[in-house]
Amino acid sequence: MLILSRKLNESIVIGDNIEVKIISIDKGVVKLGIEAPSEVIVLRQELITAVKNANQNASLHADTSILDNFYKKFTKKS
Repeated sequence: MLILSRKLNESIVIGDNIEVKIISIDKGVVKLGIEAPSEVIVLRQELITAVKNANQNASLHADTSILDNFYKKFTKKS
């Protein structure tokens, strides 16, 4: 992990086309501005974690009987 110190209005550049700029610093909160091409997905880590956890929980509690019945119906030997 690269750790950098930046001041207000300073930025870093990632690759050739992603810029992360310090927009404001107030009461321990840093606001970042991110300029990136539209094909680059920028997400907050907590959203990725929440979706991952929701998917794992859903798969643990999924009712697979519908899939089991479907499989049995279409794999019967005539």
